Amino acid sequence: MGVLDGQRALITGGGSGIGLACAICLARDGASVLLMGRNRERLDRGAAEVRAAAPDSEVLTCAGDVTIEDDVAGAVAAAAGDKGLDIAVASAGRGALAPILVQESEGWDATMQTNLNGVFYTIKHAARSMASSDGGAICTISSIAGIRTHRYMGTYCVSKAAVDMLVRNSADELGQNNIRVNSVCPGLVDTEIATGLLTTDDVYNDYLDCMPISRNGVPDDIGQAVRFLCGPESSWITGVVLSVDGGHHLRRGPNVEPFSRARFGDDITEGRLGRD
Repeated sequence: MGVLDGQRALITGGGSGIGLACAICLARDGASVLLMGRNRERLDRGAAEVRAAAPDSEVLTCAGDVTIEDDVAGAVAAAAGDKGLDIAVASAGRGALAPILVQESEGWDATMQTNLNGVFYTIKHAARSMASSDGGAICTISSIAGIRTHRYMGTYCVSKAAVDMLVRNSADELGQNNIRVNSVCPGLVDTEIATGLLTTDDVYNDYLDCMPISRNGVPDDIGQAVRFLCGPESSWITGVVLSVDGGHHLRRGPNVEPFSRARFGDDITEGRLGRD
């Protein structure tokens, strides 16, 4: 018997990376999980991985885009079934790198749509389902970038800092419905989206210099933290923004300047826009 037996969970961005690790950790403890994502093939592969890790688990998939509110509402309804939703993990996100001087509004909007609006839709509709039953637990995936400045990644940093405030405010408001809302802030984790950071020596070594526990994370590091925050062991914890980053938050943001120089050139990176 698992401590999450009978509970139903939705994981956005659940087809790979951190979202998939969260789904596996929840399923191993007995939860039924629904993986939501845009890519059907990736969702099917992810579902197969969950079943391999937790053979007795119930695993569903739902293709959809978290930037579309109706898609999120549909995924919540599918995950809840006729018993209600117990757990929601808002893991879908996207990266962004551009100096403020040249950040296009389209890129800003796209990042906010996924990283912030998608989380808002997930919290809103998950909470509506949970409020009609016995409550539940919601956990978002934020970032060290929401806590420490990352030069040339301002758009991404703002989106994640906004998520953390949304979590705190939602926790304050939804506690009366027995709904807990928390956030996990990963540092550098070995996922597909972080490949460039992991394989560029100057950047990777700078990340390691920022960590008291000097190694990159793996998705299971985050999945286990999310499992704890969504489980009965944390029933008196809400509004927490938990750093899971080897202590990176104790020091400074990483130096990703090499990427800015390669993509935008020295003048833009050094702030010489419009000067001779």
